[in-house]
Amino acid sequence: MKHWKEFLTGVSGNPLWSDIEGRQVAELKKYILSLYTLLAVNTCALSFTHYAVAPAWMTLGMPGALVALCALRAIHWWRLRAQDLPVTDAVRQFRATSLLTAVFSAAFVTWAIALGRFGGPFEQGHVAIFAAVTVVACIFCLPHLPVAAFLVTAIVMGVFLVDHLTSGNRIFVAIALNTAFVTAVMVRILADNFLTFTRLVEAQARAERLVNENARLAHTDSLTGLPNRRFFFQRLDGLLQDAAGTDAPFGLAILDLDRFKPINDTYGHTAGDRVLTEIGRRLAAFAGPDVTATRLGGDEFGLLIRSSRPEAEVITFCNCICEALRVPIRIGEAKVVAGCSCGLALYPSAGRTADALFDRADYALYHSKERLRGAATLFSREHEDAIRAELAVETALLSADLAAEMEVYYQPILDTATEAVALVEGLARWTSPTLGRVPPDHFIAAAERSGIIHTVTILLLRKALADATRLPLEVGLSFNLSSHNLASSETVCAILAAVGESGLDPRRLTLELTETALMRDFQRAKEAIATLRALGIKIALDDFGTGYSSLGYVHRLPLDKIKIDRSFMADIESDLGRSVVVTILDLCQNLGLDCIAEGVETREQLAAARRHGCRYAQGHLLGMPMPIGDLLFWLQGATAPGRGQLHA
Repeated sequence: MKHWKEFLTGVSGNPLWSDIEGRQVAELKKYILSLYTLLAVNTCALSFTHYAVAPAWMTLGMPGALVALCALRAIHWWRLRAQDLPVTDAVRQFRATSLLTAVFSAAFVTWAIALGRFGGPFEQGHVAIFAAVTVVACIFCLPHLPVAAFLVTAIVMGVFLVDHLTSGNRIFVAIALNTAFVTAVMVRILADNFLTFTRLVEAQARAERLVNENARLAHTDSLTGLPNRRFFFQRLDGLLQDAAGTDAPFGLAILDLDRFKPINDTYGHTAGDRVLTEIGRRLAAFAGPDVTATRLGGDEFGLLIRSSRPEAEVITFCNCICEALRVPIRIGEAKVVAGCSCGLALYPSAGRTADALFDRADYALYHSKERLRGAATLFSREHEDAIRAELAVETALLSADLAAEMEVYYQPILDTATEAVALVEGLARWTSPTLGRVPPDHFIAAAERSGIIHTVTILLLRKALADATRLPLEVGLSFNLSSHNLASSETVCAILAAVGESGLDPRRLTLELTETALMRDFQRAKEAIATLRALGIKIALDDFGTGYSSLGYVHRLPLDKIKIDRSFMADIESDLGRSVVVTILDLCQNLGLDCIAEGVETREQLAAARRHGCRYAQGHLLGMPMPIGDLLFWLQGATAPGRGQLHA
């Protein structure tokens, strides 16, 4: 019943009706030209057969006007661009066509019936054929506009039936009844076909929308509602294709939250999800026709910025985003600050491929994290030179004879209470035959990137353990682990094996960890620390105070020592620096932890550390890093600085 109302009114409440109307216009255009052509030909044929028996105005004037109107409507439909027609215009087109069809039908059938008054039975029979053919043609040519087809049928057949049934001629009555029956059957077929048509269009529309919805879901991050990593790279490929040959500039930015993991660890994953959701909402506010904001995964987000603006303006835009993400986020009664750092690469100066742009933006992000945390860094030529230098280090490292080229230097750590050397810190050194002496932070980072850090760590640890057996029994060994080592159970087992094979008392060994090592996988790091301490190995937290959640790790981990970062010791004579150092020392005292002051460079710093109760000190004032042979010689003649000798 619902569809029948739609046939008669041309209006529907169906949300898919706009799809049906669009298809109706397109399909109707295919057949309506044929309809007008057929009407024009039939009109000319009927005029020709009655030309000799009817007045000229009925065989020439009237049909000429009707054919001209058919031609005008045919031209109108031929010029109509169905694919560009809005829904409201389509509805108007249907109603206008239906109204004109009714007018045309009345005019044609009235003219034909009037013409049937002239001539003999053959001419009158032609009029009957004309009426029947007109009805059949309209039904067949207007299947996608049933209301128009029904109007034509009702008007033509109504006039035709009244005329023939009242003619008193039993042959005309039979023709009228037969035509009416055939018309009724065809109308039923028309209705069924249109219902099938509408249902097919609805099914296709639903299927298309389902496909589109699935595609949208496949490209959407379910937590933040932002486009996901897949969409990011598809959009990036599209920008590269658009820019090919024109070098139209655009930017690729990677944003990484600075304090997300501590928030997640402290408040739980539910709170972490709320933070990510809020970050997604804030990023979405910056999105637009020229800015695509996506979540790449975890706490990493991506931006694609299509802009011809100067580099400085693009950097300013990214810094505005960093500032927006720095605004505190409320979680229950608490407020947290996630913040973010950003790496930016511009096409085509930073690269012409998706991989090159992404890698360079990631490299710029790394520099932001290290040197400009909380702001945006643009990938530059200096970064390109640094990448090449790092690649050279990686290449040389992978082909190096590590056992022959790497060695361990040792820096003394002084016990300020006894003025004796309490332990020495083993520091990695590498002299490459092709590159010369490579700074430790360079080749350690290269070893981590190339996946050989575990091999390097165990090699250097074995060397250090062997050297430690030559040290006086009262002198311990401190050794640094990479952030990747604790995440590997194989490396932890190899460390235990190396200590056991060395013959060194595990209680003389201290392993230094950075906050980065703990943040990679806190639970696994905690388990590894417990395993190492079970053997008697001591654990120290290095560079304390430089991270954002060091305090959180101190009370959650079984630590033995804390090393105050050298940056605080450099400012120990200022009020702020002194307050920070005193606070850390009080914390260590309350928790029963030993404290080591790094970076002691002057007598004043050493005196201040001793005055404030720092038990251990390390720095160039007390002893430079040196090979094992020089260390043994140094230890033989070393005396405390307070007794008049400083070793620098």
